[in-house]
Amino acid sequence: MRLFNSFSKELEEFNPIEKGKVVMYVCGLTPYDSAHIGHARTYVSFDVLKRYLTKRGFSVKHIQNITDVEDKIIKRCLETGADPVDLTRQVHDEAMGLFTSLHILPADAYPKVTEHIKDITELVKAIMERDYGYETGSGIYFDVLKFKDYGKLSGQDIEHMKAGVRKEPAKDKRSPLDFALWKKTKGEILEFDSPWGRGRPGWHIECSALAKRYGERTLDIHGGARDLIFPHHENEIAQSEAANGKKFCNYWLHTGFLTVSGEKMSKSLGNFITLKQALSKSTPNALRLFYLQAHYRSPLDYDEEKLESMEESIERIFNSVGLIREFEEGDSHTDEEFRAKSDELIKSFYAYMEDDLKTPEAIAALFSLLRLANTQLSSEKPDREQLGKVRGAVEEMLWILGLEERKQDIEGKKDALSAFVEELKIKEKPSSAEDALQLLIAERENARKSKDYQKSDMIRKRLKEIGIIIEDKPEGTRWKLV
Repeated sequence: MRLFNSFSKELEEFNPIEKGKVVMYVCGLTPYDSAHIGHARTYVSFDVLKRYLTKRGFSVKHIQNITDVEDKIIKRCLETGADPVDLTRQVHDEAMGLFTSLHILPADAYPKVTEHIKDITELVKAIMERDYGYETGSGIYFDVLKFKDYGKLSGQDIEHMKAGVRKEPAKDKRSPLDFALWKKTKGEILEFDSPWGRGRPGWHIECSALAKRYGERTLDIHGGARDLIFPHHENEIAQSEAANGKKFCNYWLHTGFLTVSGEKMSKSLGNFITLKQALSKSTPNALRLFYLQAHYRSPLDYDEEKLESMEESIERIFNSVGLIREFEEGDSHTDEEFRAKSDELIKSFYAYMEDDLKTPEAIAALFSLLRLANTQLSSEKPDREQLGKVRGAVEEMLWILGLEERKQDIEGKKDALSAFVEELKIKEKPSSAEDALQLLIAERENARKSKDYQKSDMIRKRLKEIGIIIEDKPEGTRWKLV
């Protein structure tokens, strides 16, 4: 398997440090405001990577921090009067619920900064002992000029970075590039004890400390959005390797930018879309498919019209899977051409995933496989054995992509269906929603046989209003939830 390493700027063969085990750290949320569609794009991408590695037989240890100490949190609490502990917990809990609905597998650890202050101060002390950090009246800073490899991840040289510094540096810093490891404070709403007095950690040191605490060794993969490359990930490398004297991470992966109407999301532009808003308009499957139709490193523009087409694509996928299941029983005839072509498409899906997770091409192979299977379904002598193999392969592909078939649970519609049965004066009394639906389907079929198309159409229409779509197929009537 090859992955594009942001550090080397090249595609590299993926070889974890320990055979069969992958340690992956993904930068988590700063929970001061609702999770947005950009967050979701990144976490869906790494979810697919995790799922694919799992299917390949790797044990994946996934760490995703919670940055519950940060300037934006303090600013929001000062503006609103909110308690920082309550705010961060509520925002993160909401985000986790949304990520779960988006079929994102949970991380193995969600460490909070507030619960690991000792780990952070110990790492800062190690940096200072190795003479990469220094203390001033305002805090503890990392001496960037002493770290010879600084800038390698972002591809910038020191002089260029100096020229790009926008903010006035703290007066007691040695260089404008030096960044805070620990900020000294007095009476702030978020501050902690340390060897240097009351204060709070800098943003970058938090991830280094948590990666060390939970990763326990050099990371195989460190991920996040592209905008974290500099300064956040650049600083993580510097302070981690300065403190530990060993490589921090072997593979750096970054997702591309997500825009809305061609522009970066911004509340001031009125194009800021929360994940909750997106999921109120689109199903989780459609949103995931939309994200995965672009390569994870490519830019992506949020488009609600394209999302509507994704809904149709999802429906085609699961309709095809359902039809294949129905055709698996019975006498099977060997179709060598179908077997060769379908086997080749299955191989293509995995070949694309092996090549830096090329999901657009992998999804195209999936749809080609389904179209081929649909053609086989109409054959006079279908190769049912191979159709079963295709169905199993498709289900595994869908798991890797995180596309989940909606369970056909209609019990919540029992009252409406039973009332409709009674309205039509059907004598049988249904014991469940499924029974009621089957009685209504039978009643509609009787109406069709007697050419009472008005009644037949009325039953179909009323069922749709209840939330059930009826489809007439050569092999019989099928139904699905809206």
